[in-house]
Amino acid sequence: MPILSVHNLSMAFGERMLFEGVSFDVDKGDRVGFIGANGVGKTTLFRVIDGELTPDSGSVFLSSDVRVGYMQQHACNRPERSVYDELISVFDYLAETEHEIEALNSLVEKYPTEENIERQTALLEKFEAQGGLTYKSRTRSALIGFGFEEKTFSMPTGRLSGGQRSKLSLLKLLLSRSDFLLLDEPTNHLDIASVSWLESFLKDFRGSMLIISHDRYFLDSVTNKTIELENCKTMMYKGNYTTFKEKKRAYTESLRNKYENDLKEIKRIEAIVEQQKRWGRERNFITAASRQKEADRIKAQLTAPESELETVRMRFTPMRESGTDVLIANGLSKSFGTKKLFENVSFHIRKGERVFIIGENGCGKTTLFNMLLGRLAFDRGFADYGAQVDVGYFDQMQSDLDLGKTALDEIWDSFPDMTETQVRTCLGSFLFKGDEVFKPLSRMSGGERARVSLLKLMLGKYNLLLLDEPTNHLDSASREQLEDTLSDYEGTMLVISHDRYFINRLATRILELRQDGVKQYLGNFDYYLEKNSAPAAQSDTGGQVKDEKKPNTYQLEKQQRAAERKRQNDLKKAEQLIEQLDNEINSLNEALADEQVISDYEQVISLTSQLEEKQNALDEAYALWESLSGE
Repeated sequence: MPILSVHNLSMAFGERMLFEGVSFDVDKGDRVGFIGANGVGKTTLFRVIDGELTPDSGSVFLSSDVRVGYMQQHACNRPERSVYDELISVFDYLAETEHEIEALNSLVEKYPTEENIERQTALLEKFEAQGGLTYKSRTRSALIGFGFEEKTFSMPTGRLSGGQRSKLSLLKLLLSRSDFLLLDEPTNHLDIASVSWLESFLKDFRGSMLIISHDRYFLDSVTNKTIELENCKTMMYKGNYTTFKEKKRAYTESLRNKYENDLKEIKRIEAIVEQQKRWGRERNFITAASRQKEADRIKAQLTAPESELETVRMRFTPMRESGTDVLIANGLSKSFGTKKLFENVSFHIRKGERVFIIGENGCGKTTLFNMLLGRLAFDRGFADYGAQVDVGYFDQMQSDLDLGKTALDEIWDSFPDMTETQVRTCLGSFLFKGDEVFKPLSRMSGGERARVSLLKLMLGKYNLLLLDEPTNHLDSASREQLEDTLSDYEGTMLVISHDRYFINRLATRILELRQDGVKQYLGNFDYYLEKNSAPAAQSDTGGQVKDEKKPNTYQLEKQQRAAERKRQNDLKKAEQLIEQLDNEINSLNEALADEQVISDYEQVISLTSQLEEKQNALDEAYALWESLSGE
């Protein structure tokens, strides 16, 4: 029996139909990717499943023994709440039980009846069974294990970065013990290392999940089924994102072929009917009527293929060729006060290369771009552009857009030599139709603004593109269109991106930005991953690539298997230690709750000291477990 059944679901906002007649099932253990263009209603459908919205028609059935965990795209919606309070809110039901126990304790002191004592005992047993004695320590340990320092516990969630908010939301799901996850863009704002951790966690997760995401590499890694919402309908495919693309292409092709063949057959039969009528004999009329029925039957079953959603049409064409040496950076360093971002960053980019910069959030990638663009000064080092280099910049924050302007004015003011017709034609190719060109940028979504920025970049005809997270805010179809366009681009690219699918498709070289410089990889993301999984990966900064000695394949595999066995063994020991410490902490808490112990000052001091030691040991065990789980 499915754990989730969606039947004949329909939803409209005003005159706009989001989805209609949507039906699908999610079985136990399914890991379903839920995809579709921006604005088609994916998040709305999630809110219907979660019970937050009521559909216009249809029904949603969730198995009674399923606990749903919903991670929203815009998480932590109470910015005034502290980090600790936000996470511990997962245990509100335990806090309520705790308050009930306190009230019952007071009642038992005044009226120690058998009924009150039995209620007290039952409630305490229920509280302990649900983890009530450890939920506060687990909350604290989880935060520390995920890299939140204690000084951030009291920080309002509104002051967290996007990545920190995403991590906090994931922690809430982890502690909630949900067995069916609804994840809305869970990789947003996460760097590559954090996304890799999330993939590992979800692969080990024993429940079911439904995931909205445009991160195709992530979907390939995690999912085993795919649902696409398109033209107000859903279609489910077995397999991950790449498999879905292949199956959809084949399915669409078969529908188109059948439709065309049916049209040809109808035309052939109707020609025979006309011929039989012209002959005018009785038996010809009988044959004509029979044939016409056959044609009518095919017409009644005739299904025209759904029109494909229109995608952005773009082409980047440089106005002129640059010299062979496009950009040379040597010994670049940058600090802000006592915080050092990076030093000794050196690299050399040549004409036609597609170089991608990766690194943890906050390592200084965007700062490096601003230095290369002359917006920030170097602390040390220099950077020189080659001959005839024209630089175009895509800013992920879209700070180059004037939000007070319309789309039409933004483009026309940037390229005043164009006619209004030319500007509107270009905007049309970027999916701004009719009166949409007069829509103020301030009222546009992030994806719409990204399209305006990309259009400005295309019209500039630059031969060097500095792109800072260009796929952010774009749906999967737009990302693939951008990939196709940049694959045909004859200029040079330097790109910051966390989109591993995008990196894999385009990168000829990767620069990993670190505090002590850059390390280069002469390949795409899979090559980078392969080199970082090797036991003896080379350490090289300053943009110089050392010769690599290729290890014996058998020996390498043997070492990797041994390392994996050790990791699994250490992980098991860490889990056992956590369970042991949890039990010991429970025992100490129970002892401290004993009335005879409470009246013994020295014993209370001793037990409290032991409890603190065990709690510190538990924090370290959780940190070790987290480290081993993420390897």
